[in-house]
Amino acid sequence: MKLKPLLPAMAIMATSYGVSASPLTLQDFCKVRPATVKAMTPLADGETYAAISDNGEAIEVFSYKTGKKTGELFSISGVKGEVKISDFDGFRISANGKKILLWNDTQLLYRHSFTAEYYVYDIMRSTLSRVSVNGPQRDAVISHDGRMVAYTRGNNIYISNIEYKTDYAVTSDGEEGKIINGSPDWGYEEEFSMIHSMRWSGDDRTLAYIRFDESEVPTYSFDEYLNYCNPDPLQDVYPDSYSYKYPLAGYPTASVGVYAFSVDNRVSKKMDLPIGEKDYVPSIEFDGKGERIMVMIVNHDQNNLRLFSVNPGSTVGKQVYTDSSTAWLSPKSYQMVTYLDDSFVIASDRSGNRHLYQYDYNGTLRKQLTKGDYNVTDYYGYDAKTGRHYFQSTYKGAINRNVCFTDVKTPIGLVNKEEGFASARFSRDFSYYLLTYQNAATPPQYSIYSIKGGKIADVEMNEAYRTKFAQAPKKEFLTVKNAEGKEMNAYMIKPYDFDPNNKYPLLMYQYNGPESQEVQNRWSMDGLFYLVQQGYVVAAVDGRGTGFRNTEWAYSVYKQLGVLESEDQIAGAKYFATLPYIDETRLGCFGWSYGGYMTLMELGSKNSPFKAGVAMASVTDWRFYDAIYTERYMLTPQQNAKGYEVSSALNRTGNVNGELLIMSGTSDDNVHFYNTLKYASKLSNEGGIFDMMAFAEFEHSFRKCTGKEQVYRKISHFLSKNL
Repeated sequence: MKLKPLLPAMAIMATSYGVSASPLTLQDFCKVRPATVKAMTPLADGETYAAISDNGEAIEVFSYKTGKKTGELFSISGVKGEVKISDFDGFRISANGKKILLWNDTQLLYRHSFTAEYYVYDIMRSTLSRVSVNGPQRDAVISHDGRMVAYTRGNNIYISNIEYKTDYAVTSDGEEGKIINGSPDWGYEEEFSMIHSMRWSGDDRTLAYIRFDESEVPTYSFDEYLNYCNPDPLQDVYPDSYSYKYPLAGYPTASVGVYAFSVDNRVSKKMDLPIGEKDYVPSIEFDGKGERIMVMIVNHDQNNLRLFSVNPGSTVGKQVYTDSSTAWLSPKSYQMVTYLDDSFVIASDRSGNRHLYQYDYNGTLRKQLTKGDYNVTDYYGYDAKTGRHYFQSTYKGAINRNVCFTDVKTPIGLVNKEEGFASARFSRDFSYYLLTYQNAATPPQYSIYSIKGGKIADVEMNEAYRTKFAQAPKKEFLTVKNAEGKEMNAYMIKPYDFDPNNKYPLLMYQYNGPESQEVQNRWSMDGLFYLVQQGYVVAAVDGRGTGFRNTEWAYSVYKQLGVLESEDQIAGAKYFATLPYIDETRLGCFGWSYGGYMTLMELGSKNSPFKAGVAMASVTDWRFYDAIYTERYMLTPQQNAKGYEVSSALNRTGNVNGELLIMSGTSDDNVHFYNTLKYASKLSNEGGIFDMMAFAEFEHSFRKCTGKEQVYRKISHFLSKNL
């Protein structure tokens, strides 16, 4: 057999089986994305939905039945009165459908949160009102009747009454670095996906909110170096310093309390709940009737959940649900909750798989809605007319997603029957839905369906995109045995001109964090495919700890992250090395974030088969990462000292024999650059020689400028020398 030569960087011709296509460049793989359907807001009539116009200047109304535009709710040019805007970034419609909350001048804070200028549009009068004139607002929430907007500024909550043109403070004790009212801290936003922590009651007379006290949380600081893609990279000869409260594993997290503010008498009361100083409150909502506050309390070890129903007037709470685990409770499970008028539906992993359970508000289990050897991955809601619950699941295998339903006659029914990845957005009355479907060979397709009558219209089929990437490599799925002989889901991507008589270098790509999933039967086209077209075979396996199989598989990594996962990745690599077209002397590994950590753990393994590895934005020791995430899977360093030792990539540097490229962004507020520096320092101190690249001002996901292109340029250059 002959060795397969690598293609020169940036000279990719997508040609296969005698069919020619336009050259695919690195920019194509990193920048060109399939078209998506804009956010659809179902309207109360059940027949229509609202979406932003193509030019971004209006909110249009469309019919589910015909797929055609039927009118407008708002347009910039149609605004009457003194207050005008030239653009807007997003909107929400009040529950009564009479007012629209709009915002512009958005400025990101962390990964999801932002400040903005908010406005309320009166649909009947065509007039626009500012929510506040005293500076940008954060986390604005419009009341059901559209008359009031609650928002935060300077860590305090305010309520703007649009009708009476008043703007008053709900809290006054907010203070930077100490007290936050109504907005989550960094940890809650990142690890509990909490965007804001305020909720209106159904009658709009009560505003429930969470108060965070982060006084004891240590401050984390790093220098801010401007990148040359910044409009003025030389504006500061002295770098700025960025500081924020970030609890590392084993350090204090914010203590929290739940409060209810009465709009009538303008008084806040603290709810009488058994929230310990170290407990978390990952969710507050009002019940289906909008009367009682539903408060989740999770203990600090994150293996016990209690759900309380609280009377905001008397402050008295009643426990109505509990769940526990021998390892951890997943927020993806317990935050899959919907509060109906007389009951609530919540997911639990208690059976070994994630399933749905329905309880009344007294805490009595009415019914286990789903059961079987599959996992529920999303809950869409309940159609009272038909008695159907709609959800998404892995019914056709862990790598697939199907839209499903269950009712009194049907344990599980399939709304779509194809293997692949499907999801749905339903109309308000569940008569219609937008189905999004894709698989590894098909980019996302969007079509509107009627529950009774089938397909109504194709909205976006991505035909032009499909044509552009028609000759690009595609994933092939298989199973591979791990270190204990158990099957792992896997995929391979082969070069477009693959010849089984040649020998190819192998690049193992991974993430493999707890409950994650890399091997999915869905479309992807990114820098990995660029590397494939350079002449590499890329493969991935989902080893122990990954999600969507069962809790035994996931929980096996508890209190020892990285140990079993690296064994399984190595087992996968050794299997692929036995294939006749893989050169067993040219094996590499690459990962980002948790995957970068995996690269370091694998290169540092005594039985590592890898000649080279690329670690991007990596955790290098779990004592350097945030408390909520780390302690969920590892407990604290004080509780689990041995686990932290065996899980540290820093304790494996002495075994690193392969070539290493380690990279990170200097402004990463998630996995701090310090992780990379600490690892590089130790490896260097031990005499190790390695490649390192730092990206000034880049955060964890490299969303700025041409960051991802440069990452893959560097990876290609590094691998061409070392594989």
